[in-house]
Amino acid sequence: MEKLNKGRILIVDDEKSMKEVLNILLEGEGYDVTASVDSVDAINLLNRDIFDMVITDIKMPKINGFEILKKVREIAPDTLVIMITAFGTTESAIEAMQLGAYDYIHKPFKIDEIRIVVKKALEKRRLREEVSLLRDKIKTTNELGHIFWKSQKMQELLNVLPRIAQSNSNVLVTGESGTGKELVATGIHNLSLRKEKNLVAINCATFPEGLLESELFGHMKGSFTGAAYNKQGLFEIADGGSIFLDEICEMSINLQAKLLRVLENSTFRRVGGTTDIKVDVRIISATNKDLKEEIASGRFREDLYYRLNVVPLHIPPLRERKEDIPLLVEHFLMKSSSQIQVSSEVMKLFMEYSWKGNVRELENVIERMLLLTDREEITAEDVPQEILKHSEDLKYIPDLTKEGADLDCIIGNIEKNYLQSALKTSNGNKTEAAKLLNLSFRSFRHRLSKYGIK
Repeated sequence: MEKLNKGRILIVDDEKSMKEVLNILLEGEGYDVTASVDSVDAINLLNRDIFDMVITDIKMPKINGFEILKKVREIAPDTLVIMITAFGTTESAIEAMQLGAYDYIHKPFKIDEIRIVVKKALEKRRLREEVSLLRDKIKTTNELGHIFWKSQKMQELLNVLPRIAQSNSNVLVTGESGTGKELVATGIHNLSLRKEKNLVAINCATFPEGLLESELFGHMKGSFTGAAYNKQGLFEIADGGSIFLDEICEMSINLQAKLLRVLENSTFRRVGGTTDIKVDVRIISATNKDLKEEIASGRFREDLYYRLNVVPLHIPPLRERKEDIPLLVEHFLMKSSSQIQVSSEVMKLFMEYSWKGNVRELENVIERMLLLTDREEITAEDVPQEILKHSEDLKYIPDLTKEGADLDCIIGNIEKNYLQSALKTSNGNKTEAAKLLNLSFRSFRHRLSKYGIK
């Protein structure tokens, strides 16, 4: 049976009339209620499922309320527990609070009293979860206003974001590493009708298969080694909001099938669970690989690809939008709260560089230079060697005159010079020389033969 994740409450009271009163009251408030008059049955329910709250009587046959409270603290420490009793004493109230109960209520109680206590308790729990989630993602959460651009390519991309954001369609963001795929995903969420709910981000490449499944869908206590308590997954935390699955192509074929089920039915099961959980989550996924090639090689499901790629977005690499570099440099300088500026000479080097690591590489270079310089302005002396070397390499390129040039001859001379330089550096070791030029040994040997180099 499918259940909405809207606040699940377990009632445990051996007095049938009290159980029924609480059941009717809380269901009328819109909670998903499970009720039991048997404390042993309640323990079994706690082992099989996850509840946001447990309301339990203290004095019961077989297992009393204090034992149930201890069991909840053991297997689901985030679950709230409210104790109710007709035989309350100061000592029992103190014991309940020391064991971790949220509140202690005496029978008979007023209907409004239990209604208010439950509402406040669950609101406090949700607030605690949201604060925890914000702390986890504070380093990567950005609003659309924090994307800096001047280039036409980025303008065209950002022009369509508001329209995409207003839909519930799944989005596949592609682009090289470091281009800002998560930043774009955050912008889509923040511009959407889901912005008041959670955006949860996870990098699929950083988890082994079993652990990734647990992170996404949650698990039940004892379902695998190390599962010491019941745990909610990120899909439950993102209910009503969005989930960002970065490096989606690193997900195993087995787990891809389970993700496909979520896309088709909006339901899943926790690892080791037996209950279907229904959620409303928008999926924004990202990859730096060509998923069509991954499909052809059998590493990615074609049916999942079409489910994820409803709205495709491609982020161009930084080398194709170099007009954005000065704005990004200024942003990273301001972000560091530094008064140091970048010289025009350094900015020219930045504009010429290829930035294989894209925006992330640029930010790291700025941070490194600010850390190491003792001047008020960053000069070429502060620039990393790989950028300076790239600039030196460009000097080999001659200016094109009206007479034109023999491009094949120019490229051939450059290639021949590098081959000879690599052999010299490696003392004639062809294997090492090939590595210096990032070539396979076979390709290197072919090029030597091409230019008659011995």
